[in-house]
Amino acid sequence: MFYAVRHFTRFRYSRPVWQSTMELRMQPRSEHTQRCFTFQLSISPQTRVFSYQDHVGNLVHHFDVPGQHRQLTIIADALVDVETPAPLPESLGPAAWDELDAMIDREDYWDMLMPSGFARTSPELEALAKEFEVVERGGREPLELLTTLNRKLYQHFSYVKRSTGVNTAIEEAIQSRQGVCQDFAHIMTSIVRNLRIPCRYVSGYLHRDAEHADRSDEGATHAWVEALLPRIGWVGFDPTNNLIVGGRHIRTAIGRDYADVSPTVGTMKGSAETELQVRVRVTPSDAVLPPDKEFAADEEWSRFLEDDQQAEKLHAQQQQQQQQ
Repeated sequence: MFYAVRHFTRFRYSRPVWQSTMELRMQPRSEHTQRCFTFQLSISPQTRVFSYQDHVGNLVHHFDVPGQHRQLTIIADALVDVETPAPLPESLGPAAWDELDAMIDREDYWDMLMPSGFARTSPELEALAKEFEVVERGGREPLELLTTLNRKLYQHFSYVKRSTGVNTAIEEAIQSRQGVCQDFAHIMTSIVRNLRIPCRYVSGYLHRDAEHADRSDEGATHAWVEALLPRIGWVGFDPTNNLIVGGRHIRTAIGRDYADVSPTVGTMKGSAETELQVRVRVTPSDAVLPPDKEFAADEEWSRFLEDDQQAEKLHAQQQQQQQQ
């Protein structure tokens, strides 16, 4: 399936700022069953964009806006081909744990085994693992254990839009039994690493359609996890929707947790309040979406445009008053 992805981000400031420096992780990865054929960035104010590949293969774009500006707009367009991966076996067999341990001994998976800033153990996490009966490896082979954990997180946690923020600790989501995809991915990553299974956080996009009752937000990025399994390799689990990752998931970046894969991270100089607008659209298409069809008939996008028009009118009125 070919997907056209448009990711719109706007930082709007209450007063002019300058020297904005930004890093982006928005370009879908090309590996295994996924290929990114086209990727382009539109930045306003215009600036020169540089890129590099980090130590885990994420493509990172970075730029600097030195002059004064009241808003920073980033539009990322990508054309991606995603193949549905081969179905998983029903079981990996009784020798799977020994095979996994041998893989860990041969290769360096230290980063994906140790706790990280957002994916770490705590009394609340350990109590949840005990409740879900995934405190230790026990008699279940790895694939069965991971599938069970994926399902229980879906069943016992509610998806509530904007119930947590990017810096929310997992303990808050565990106590309230609600959160967003980022929280569920961090909780699953932490539990899986405690079982000495390499696990990594994945950011990207999910194509929603009428055939699937996905809980995740249609107009936002998505997050899930990948765990290492013997004879298969890295397998994706989506606890937000109780899915084994397949042909509707588009991988953008991988890391230890959200801090490694944030779509945008940066700084600016100045003292101003910041309003962030983000909108994502994933459309089955064999070509990049034309500019005039960014988010047609999208109510939330229409509100963004109305806010922009009102802000521009207010700014023009203020300038006129100053000139008088």
